[in-house]
Amino acid sequence: MDPNAGKKNMFNKLSKSQCMDLLKQETFNRVTVSFYRYIILSNLNDLRDDLYNKWNELGVLGRIYIANEGINAQLSVPEHNWENFVKNINSYTFLEDVPFKIAVEDDGKSFFKLTIKIKSQIVADGLKIEDYDVTNVGEHLSAKQWNEAINKGAIVVDMRNHYESEIGKFKGAICPDVETFKEELPVVRDLLKGKEKEDVLLYCTGGIRCEKTSAYLKHHGFKNVSQLHGGIIDYVRQLDKDKSLENKFEGKNFVFDERRGERISDDVISSCHQCDDPCDTHVNCKNENCNLLFLQCLSCQEKHKNCCSAECIEVIHLSKEERLKLRKGIENKKMYHSHSKVTLNLKALK
Repeated sequence: MDPNAGKKNMFNKLSKSQCMDLLKQETFNRVTVSFYRYIILSNLNDLRDDLYNKWNELGVLGRIYIANEGINAQLSVPEHNWENFVKNINSYTFLEDVPFKIAVEDDGKSFFKLTIKIKSQIVADGLKIEDYDVTNVGEHLSAKQWNEAINKGAIVVDMRNHYESEIGKFKGAICPDVETFKEELPVVRDLLKGKEKEDVLLYCTGGIRCEKTSAYLKHHGFKNVSQLHGGIIDYVRQLDKDKSLENKFEGKNFVFDERRGERISDDVISSCHQCDDPCDTHVNCKNENCNLLFLQCLSCQEKHKNCCSAECIEVIHLSKEERLKLRKGIENKKMYHSHSKVTLNLKALK
């Protein structure tokens, strides 16, 4: 049985456009923040209901997952309610003093509704909770310690998906060509085979995927595994605080909200998938039956009507009835469905 079913009062009932309109009408600023914690939780239904009711009253918007292994949250809070939100967080023993990662570039419009879901895992890895100890993690490194470890020649591994690392990464990092974290764990283990005694540095957006990966690698015999504390988000915060630190990250940090990315350096390390011009702007194909996530420059957006292919351009010009007919029987594509699993002929649009 779906633990998220039957909770009619526990989720937003407005359409996306209605929610967006309400968000645009707001006259106050929002704080966009993320946090996670691996900790054994129980009574998930009661916890979900309690969090939703209290955070909804504070005007919180965002996406929160809870599971027996912990909590993972990305959300925005009205600035005038920030102190009350922090007090509420600290009122839960399992969340007391949880580290916050506050967004660098954000206009407060990243989320338009509040969703709290019960999941089997807060980060899907395809493994069972008893397969390894998720709390036996590697050492957390500050930005300064991270830079020093890189300078000493440690192996750096990007634990994000390929569409995240293609627009931004630490120089010299190993970036696995995967689309999900579930795929990534065995791939990374294979890539590091024979390097069990070497220093391994892991990083991701906010730290949550590295936390699991460090525990997984330690379980499989890796001796010196460390992770970037707070991920890329907190690395940037530390750089802002200490101007003497060198920024070793190039490009954008991909984020899973309407922004798609935060610029960390002026480098553009990727190119438009249609014309090859420098570009690090992700878009979803305008054809909802496709919804492909790809890189498209402004010129190509105009030229190709925000679509990824000639076929999709044809589809968006059909009537609503015809598009619905075509959509029948097609599985809904996720927003972050991307180009690694499909054969593209984007250059044919030139």
